[in-house]
Amino acid sequence: MSRVAKKPVALPKGVDVTVTDTNVAVKGPKGTLNLAKPTTISVSIEGAEAKVEAANADSIPMAGTVRAILANMIAGVSQGFERKLELVGVGYRASMSGKDLNLSLGFSHPVVFQAPEGVTIETPTQTEILIKGADKQSVGQVAAKIRGFRPPEPYKGKGVRYAGEKIIMKEAKKA
Repeated sequence: MSRVAKKPVALPKGVDVTVTDTNVAVKGPKGTLNLAKPTTISVSIEGAEAKVEAANADSIPMAGTVRAILANMIAGVSQGFERKLELVGVGYRASMSGKDLNLSLGFSHPVVFQAPEGVTIETPTQTEILIKGADKQSVGQVAAKIRGFRPPEPYKGKGVRYAGEKIIMKEAKKA
């Protein structure tokens, strides 16, 4: 069996997991998340642990996937996830107006990005963007979309990058 699926998921205080035939719902202080459970996977709650098991040998890889997603859901509703983006470049700025993120990225027009449901965006400074939420996948997807407006270029390093991301710089052409 999958080594990942064998390990039970610990349930912290304040997190409730409800399992039905087709769905797993996780509720905690940061919100509620749902997972459509495959029919060949069984999830059981024993004390303060959730265990995932496969019905047959063909669904063993899926059991590891479901266990990893369930662990991320539990971590999300208890602590939450966050991604930090940095704007590098002269005149590159970010600001919030309501739920909309306004980005000045060197285009002739400002880029406006509307935060999806369940994800909050903050701008502590003009060159930093903080993306927070309970769902790890949606937080990462929003960060990737914002980075996609102006990915870092390899000659000067200008653009939107993840915090701590290393950009491999190229040497400019020599005349």
